[in-house]
Amino acid sequence: MRLVGEDTFAAFGLPGTPGTDEFWAAARTPASIPDGDGWTTLFLWRGSAAASIGFESWSDPVPLRRFGDTDCWYAEVRMPARLRVTYQFRVGEEAYADPFNPVGAGGDRSIAATPDAPAQPHWPAVGADGVLPLPRTRIRWASERLGGRRTVRVHPAGGGGPVVLLLDGDDWLYLHPAMTAFDSAVASGEMPPVTLVFLPAKDREAEFTCRAELWEAVRDELLPLVAESGVSADLDRLVVAGQSLGGLSAVYAALEFPELVSRVACQSGSFWWTPGAMGAADPLGGPVGGAIAARLREGADLSGLRVAFDVGEHETRMLPHCEAVEALAGRAGATVRVSRSASGHDRVGWRHALVRDVGWALGAP
Repeated sequence: MRLVGEDTFAAFGLPGTPGTDEFWAAARTPASIPDGDGWTTLFLWRGSAAASIGFESWSDPVPLRRFGDTDCWYAEVRMPARLRVTYQFRVGEEAYADPFNPVGAGGDRSIAATPDAPAQPHWPAVGADGVLPLPRTRIRWASERLGGRRTVRVHPAGGGGPVVLLLDGDDWLYLHPAMTAFDSAVASGEMPPVTLVFLPAKDREAEFTCRAELWEAVRDELLPLVAESGVSADLDRLVVAGQSLGGLSAVYAALEFPELVSRVACQSGSFWWTPGAMGAADPLGGPVGGAIAARLREGADLSGLRVAFDVGEHETRMLPHCEAVEALAGRAGATVRVSRSASGHDRVGWRHALVRDVGWALGAP
């Protein structure tokens, strides 16, 4: 859909002439209008230099057009039905959040959602300049197996309970307010009290690609530190939540360390992965289901595993890999839940599934 002149903006409910004070005072974007089976969404940027929009794992960058010789830059972006996506504006080498959008993800990212994207209860809207709360308890972990030092934060939601190990924990601390979301879900009765353990990654490819060292270190080093932290935590019930390579690692742990990991919440697991895949011209073009599917076909008893799989419905190339692992896990005896989120490969699309599926893994309806 492509409109012309000021009609472009009036169609989205923006009054006045673009570039005037009246126009900027009313500017609120992104704004969407129906367009066939999807939406056309307007984005605005105010400035003197050319800018583009970068979307998280959904589309190529979109250049903005200038309205005449004003300071108004805009783009009409065709979006499919049911999409929530992270984006930022790029001006030269700099990245910025959308100043007209009150919903951010960290200091230089914003969140867009089409009008038909499902709500994400428990996740508050936080502006790009918002400061997210941080857990009071910090563990300084110098791992002998993994090397290096890292700070692991621990939060007892509702007073604490089963441990929920959040892989890529810094993202859930500094970009998306997981602490607040889990507090809300516990308070509403959607899950029992839990103890959140935010585990940051130092080298995702080294730590999350089907290697035993991470899980040996979690078992022998990290969980004993959690037990000594003074925070109430039930170490006998552990839920591992991971996304992308983290989801791959979580399912790997359930296969190879069943005495440690028997509950998993996996969003968009990188089940295309095989040794050497990351160096291939097309990493997702290898065997369907990758190394995890191959391991499951060898035979595995997953009867003690409760695993929730979610993947973005717009991740077309990921879907076959995820579907293969979902089916094989069920055949191996796991109790499996499968869902699809209104997103691409994007942490903002995983937020609702994260809270919902952790609750389900702990036995909530």
